[in-house]
Amino acid sequence: MTKFSDLKLDPVVLSAIADAGYETPTPIQAGAIPHALEGRDVLGIAQTGTGKTASFVLPMITLLGRGRARARMPRSLVLCPTRELAAQVAENFDTYAKYTKLTKALLIGGVSFGEQDKLIDRGVDVLIATPGRLLDHFERGKLLLTGVSIMVVDEADRMLDMGFIPDIERIFQLTPAATRQTLFFSATMAPEIERITKAFLKNPARIEVARQATASETIEQRLYSIQPTRRDQSAKQKREVLRALIQSEGADCTNAIIFCNRKTEVDVLAKSLKAHGFNASPIHGDLDQSQRTRTLDGFRDGTIQFLIASDVAARGLDIPAVSHVFNFDVPSHAEDYIHRIGRTGRAGLKGKAFTIATPADEKYLGAITGLLKMPIPVGTLPEGFGFSEASQQPPRERDEKPSRGAPSRSRGGASRSRGGERPAPKPLPEPIETAEPSSAVVDVPEAPAPRAPRPDHTARTEPRTEKRTEPRNAPRPERERRESGGTVRGMGDHVPDFILRSFRTAAQAAKDGEPEPDEGSDA
Repeated sequence: MTKFSDLKLDPVVLSAIADAGYETPTPIQAGAIPHALEGRDVLGIAQTGTGKTASFVLPMITLLGRGRARARMPRSLVLCPTRELAAQVAENFDTYAKYTKLTKALLIGGVSFGEQDKLIDRGVDVLIATPGRLLDHFERGKLLLTGVSIMVVDEADRMLDMGFIPDIERIFQLTPAATRQTLFFSATMAPEIERITKAFLKNPARIEVARQATASETIEQRLYSIQPTRRDQSAKQKREVLRALIQSEGADCTNAIIFCNRKTEVDVLAKSLKAHGFNASPIHGDLDQSQRTRTLDGFRDGTIQFLIASDVAARGLDIPAVSHVFNFDVPSHAEDYIHRIGRTGRAGLKGKAFTIATPADEKYLGAITGLLKMPIPVGTLPEGFGFSEASQQPPRERDEKPSRGAPSRSRGGASRSRGGERPAPKPLPEPIETAEPSSAVVDVPEAPAPRAPRPDHTARTEPRTEKRTEPRNAPRPERERRESGGTVRGMGDHVPDFILRSFRTAAQAAKDGEPEPDEGSDA
């Protein structure tokens, strides 16, 4: 039987492996490490949970033992599809390189650029990164990849299938093709993805220790097909099935990862399990990186029992001793089923993987069984299980509770009650009782006098055609006022004296050839 001491690794690396408690390499490690130490490109395909991370970390530490990193020019590069997987690779590097002076930097999103820039400026031997953050640093002029001698693509099929193909191609172009050693590792390798890898690898050593897309024999798989009584209550009835399965497992279910296809479903399911007394927390790509890290740490140390996750936790995460995996949703990609259930039954331990399916998942189940080359064993629901009455009733109407941001219908802007009921209408004011009519005489003001008719006593029947030559608010000429008999139109018989008083000066009167008005006399 091969041992690590037979693989020509650096003695300081062997000491770190012994401290970690390992003596015998896994088949993928025994097959890939010798070729990597020879400097050859490697294409490694193995079941998830078989130690692929150590297959490239151990030879990297040995090969990088000689040499020194320069500022902003890392000597090796490891690309990972998710932040969690990148952080896990960094932990493995710390474990196996603790007796060396090699340095590393972890470049992932959700973390400030400042600390990462400081590490790059000092020079690092190993750069572990997600593609997006790596290119961000490069475009900011903080990083050069011309010194990369070893390049690793972890979870290669996922990297090339998640929309990272343009980024991966650009990163490869930034590294020296002539002197670069490339290592690809994955649990699955579809034919079209393998064709793309041929452009990146030069005469690689292909290490395939198990048939592609096979699940570990230590995992007990079960499929629970249900027929929802109402299509609009399918998710609620699936949650009832999930709780029943967890309770039926009892103490055997020490912890579990529950996978959903959508981030919104992750949050809904986590809240539902918490409401029913389960110790559950969500994790998905929309959460802050610090919160995702705390959640994973809590799941590892046992303070969180149920991890409700999207496929961000399906790839490569090494969480030991996971007793169960539940597929609340059947994955839309068959390869994701292999990665999901591979979170349990790791390192030779027993594990269980349960999948809840509805008739709408028939197409996805067909793709999974075609990939596995075998049907998933069918399980039976716990004895006595039945859907609750609440899950068989139509859901509450959407208008029972206004959606977030919807304007309130009430006049005062107050929202409706928390239970969804409309607030009681305010009572109408009672009519005011009036006293009986009094016989006293009340003075009623006279109606205003009718408006004087036009001078021509005829109504205008045609629209005005003449053009106004003076402003609308211009004062009436004094001569026209005198010719009208001293009356002011529109004032009736009660005209104040000061309005009829003339304010013409003697000079103005002499100029017009009129007698000088007496002071205080009426015009």
